[in-house]
Amino acid sequence: MKTIESIQGKTIPLNRADVDTDQIMPKQFLKRIERSGYGPFAFYEWRKEESFVLNDSNYTGAPIMLAQQNFGCGSSREHAVWGLEDIGVQAILAPSFADIFRNNCSKVGLLTIVLDQSDIDYLMSRAEELPDSQVRIDLSSQTVKLEGSDWQRSFEIDPFVKHRLLNGLDDIGITMQYEDEISNYESSRSSKKPDTSSAFEDTMKVG
Repeated sequence: MKTIESIQGKTIPLNRADVDTDQIMPKQFLKRIERSGYGPFAFYEWRKEESFVLNDSNYTGAPIMLAQQNFGCGSSREHAVWGLEDIGVQAILAPSFADIFRNNCSKVGLLTIVLDQSDIDYLMSRAEELPDSQVRIDLSSQTVKLEGSDWQRSFEIDPFVKHRLLNGLDDIGITMQYEDEISNYESSRSSKKPDTSSAFEDTMKVG
């Protein structure tokens, strides 16, 4: 998992509420066994709409997505997060997220930030009117800043999630932090197990 310290770039104004995981990644694309390659299927149905924001070249390559309340609701499919990651989204700003979706994001290195509704509305309108405007996110200081202006906000984040994002630690990476302790335990484990060899030999004799 990549480390996240700061993210800067244009923002994608996905001005829709209650976007569920089936809309982000439709069920027919969940059969793949790989974790990558989901980008072309993200928002598959909505991309058929010519006016859909991801079809606007002004937002191509934008690493930050703006969304409305309850983003990521619905089923707990990780594929939705993988799809967003695959189209280059590194952070999502919204008034609220579905809990399971937000947890899945933290495990793959996609930063989710909750801001007040008024702040999201402001950034949304700004991105729609001025697609080239840029936002800078600093995870260490937990701030979001609109470049070229005085607008800046602080955001809250779980300390453990912040730690794993700053250090690029997925679940395996977190486990490997204890590699020495695990190795020491494994090397001494055999001496702690009961000796069952005699019981096995007696069983074989009876047989």
